[in-house]
Amino acid sequence: MARFIFITGGVVSSLGKGLMAASLAALLQARGYRVRIRKFDPYLNVDPGTMSPYQHGEVYVTDDGAETDLDLGHYERFTGVAARQSDNVTSGRIYQDIIAKERRGDYLGATVQVIPHVTDAIKAFARAETDDLDFVLCEIGGTVGDIESLPFIEAIRQLRNDVGRENTVSVHVTLVPYIAAAGELKTKPTQHSVRELASLGVQPDILLCRCEKPLPDSERAKIAQFCNVRKEAVIPALDADSIYSVPVQYHGEGLDSEVLRAFGIADARDPDLTRWYDIMDRKRNPEGEVTIGVVGKYVSLPDAYKSLNEALTHGGLANRVKVNIRWLDAEMFEDGEADLAAKLEPMHGILVPGGFGERGSEGKIASVRFARERGVPFFGICLGMQMACIEGARNTSGIARASSTEFGPTDEPVVGLITEWMGAEGLQKRGADTDMGGTMRLGAYEAKLSPNSHVASIYGADTISERHRHRYEVNGAYREPLEKGGLVFSGLSPDGMLPEIVERPDHPWFIGVQFHPELKSKPFDPHPLFKGFIEAAVKQSRLV
Repeated sequence: MARFIFITGGVVSSLGKGLMAASLAALLQARGYRVRIRKFDPYLNVDPGTMSPYQHGEVYVTDDGAETDLDLGHYERFTGVAARQSDNVTSGRIYQDIIAKERRGDYLGATVQVIPHVTDAIKAFARAETDDLDFVLCEIGGTVGDIESLPFIEAIRQLRNDVGRENTVSVHVTLVPYIAAAGELKTKPTQHSVRELASLGVQPDILLCRCEKPLPDSERAKIAQFCNVRKEAVIPALDADSIYSVPVQYHGEGLDSEVLRAFGIADARDPDLTRWYDIMDRKRNPEGEVTIGVVGKYVSLPDAYKSLNEALTHGGLANRVKVNIRWLDAEMFEDGEADLAAKLEPMHGILVPGGFGERGSEGKIASVRFARERGVPFFGICLGMQMACIEGARNTSGIARASSTEFGPTDEPVVGLITEWMGAEGLQKRGADTDMGGTMRLGAYEAKLSPNSHVASIYGADTISERHRHRYEVNGAYREPLEKGGLVFSGLSPDGMLPEIVERPDHPWFIGVQFHPELKSKPFDPHPLFKGFIEAAVKQSRLV
């Protein structure tokens, strides 16, 4: 039977519970254990698919088509274990399922209540598909004390009794703030947070204390005494120079050892952290640097492009260079060529990421044109590929009014709403008036690559599988004029109907993809497209 590790957070949000969960899972995995991480989100949205990036950051997509919390990206990047639909659940999804059952009469006339019906559903989610695992890490979103998270805290309290206390460990991530005026670290917020959690029936076994100054032994002892844990179970967590040094840092502080001790496991093998030391060495000792301009719509909030940011870093690790990312608002390129040239000329590569809506689209198209005409390595992802096709249609194929139906009615719909496609469950159909949530082309789909194409050489394969999240597709009816203009369709869906990849053979590095390759990149296994893009940027840096 799998053992469960419950991870809660207190005092304030954004303490890094997701990163902590990913790091602990990586450490247990390095000791030879089989792990999986799950995220419980207390909000009432069924999933984050319809939420603004400014509200929630990026939406992470799994192979099986789930739109999930961005923490699942951390989980995959640190463990290499592919996330699934069953690894993220929200209050909204749980209540939706329960109400649907109630309407069907599944409860046989019973009064439907938070306890036991909601808590039972949460526990069932936590225990599903865990027979082949050694550890299941369950991260509870939000902060202890929030009304929204109460059913989840109650569920893990019950689950500790259901599976046996010896098979569960509770880790509480908290804050020990430094008060500069007093020159002191303050433990009181942690004490209050633990007291709040304990009042709900969950006594933490381990405290991970985020702090910006080293935590003295005297303060660790004080926290341990007031919070009813061992002093060794008070783990300091200082800011790290990179998220990829966190697993080694936490191991050095004894986090994984203390978790195993709490489970009564005394015969665990030492962790093999070789790949993490290699990543840290590449990160801290680059042999050069490149600057990549990301021309996007949500650039004021880096979390909106979290996986993209990390994938570019991975490309740098693969080439042993530092990647400096310049986040550029596409809207500022819509007023004139002078500003665009001034901003983009210093770039060694230009990337136009995914997004939704018309805002900033002309600035993205102008950026594509700059990259094409100046021979700067270009990478277009999802909407970025679509902008590359519209730019090519307008400026190299003579279709001056080329546009996307996403931006309004057009006589030249180079990009249009996809209404049907073949998925794992057969023919999928959508209309312009369908619900927005969960109705896109989502999850992993295969693509066939042209044998002599640039992307085929990058992948070293003729068939690939990548994750999608979009409603609009490049219109295959425009393939002939686009290819006459030099933009080649080098990747197609297996039935040949949907364009997946475009490239320009006469350009140093110009590739657009309809999918999101950043979702599958890992620090120890960089995605080949990001590895190739940064390699091209390195060559470009030697020319300027």
